Amino acid sequence: MTTPTPAARARRGIRSMTAREPGEQHRAASPLELFFDLVFVVAVSLSSQQLHLMESHGELGLAVASYIMVFFTIWWAWMNFTWFGTSFAVDDWLYRVMTIIQMAGVLVLASGITAAMQHGDFTIVTFGYVIMRLAMVAQWLRAAASVPEFRRVCLRYAGAIALVQVAWVLRLLLPPAAGLIAFFVLVLAESLVPVWAERDAHTPWNARHITERYSLFTLILLGESILASAGAIIDALDRGEHTTELIVLSAAGLVIAAGMWWVYFSREHHRHIRTLASSIRFGYFHYVIFAAAGAFSAGIEVAVDDIDHEAALSNVVAHATLTVPVALFILGIWVLTVRAALTLVGNVLLLVGVTAVLAATFVPTPIGMLVTAAVGTTLAVVAVELGRPPRT
Repeated sequence: MTTPTPAARARRGIRSMTAREPGEQHRAASPLELFFDLVFVVAVSLSSQQLHLMESHGELGLAVASYIMVFFTIWWAWMNFTWFGTSFAVDDWLYRVMTIIQMAGVLVLASGITAAMQHGDFTIVTFGYVIMRLAMVAQWLRAAASVPEFRRVCLRYAGAIALVQVAWVLRLLLPPAAGLIAFFVLVLAESLVPVWAERDAHTPWNARHITERYSLFTLILLGESILASAGAIIDALDRGEHTTELIVLSAAGLVIAAGMWWVYFSREHHRHIRTLASSIRFGYFHYVIFAAAGAFSAGIEVAVDDIDHEAALSNVVAHATLTVPVALFILGIWVLTVRAALTLVGNVLLLVGVTAVLAATFVPTPIGMLVTAAVGTTLAVVAVELGRPPRT
């Protein structure tokens, strides 16, 4: 069988994939990338909902551990597509179909979140994850065939990802204890694939585009918390009980979410992606930031249950489901992008704000906790604003 010529491929609507220009200016997320992100809203929402339900029922340790595991599968699949999309480009029907297959994998994964988090059954989650990753293998092979100068790195990605996916499927055959250990071993293996694949030459990522993609995903996650805050008001109006407390909760939740947004977007991030090491640090460290943002929306729901006396948790533990994610989110941004840009006073004030958020954990009432956390988040915002250079 002969290989189709470029002209024959063009007649079929298939074009050669090209490497993007790393310094390309004014590049924005494509409609396909935005559509791709929207599907992840389902998986993020379901993982946050399950975290909330398990936390409210007193299963805190299992809830956090299973959330950490499930969220890795969501985050890693999203991140790998995002970095590939910033490096290689083509907008033909085949690329769109392969992307939609990955989106289908997200929905399969999402359908298995309840079983994974409540019962430790990762079968459906694994199948959904493998669908996404094998579609990504096909994309890397296509890039290898289309862009000779990056063939070696693309083939490394394709081979290593395929091998790890075999291991993910085989993990399902292990007994629970061994399967749990294998999960984190495979997480390490997945994390080392980009380090190994790009050790000689990295793919042509665009720093401004990649940071915009991360920013958009952050907005999706914070949007979950806004939805939870709105739900508190709707619940108050529908039931006519604890109306004042739930309205205060909603207002405080909005202030906290706005503060988290303000801190995240207080500085441009593209300057923090210059080398392979810095890009990996930026990309991987966002797991903490993203997971914390997702857990924050669950914390708001737990606060609603706490006001209604429906949470099977002590006040301190219930409050921690909200305050700890907020503190981790702000600290994550501070470490990654903000710390070097602030003065000593700004850094101290931001850390005081984070301390106030954590101290809110021990405030006796849910409303007092929320107000204290909102004040602490506001202090963090003041800190990043004080650190801005003077206008000229």
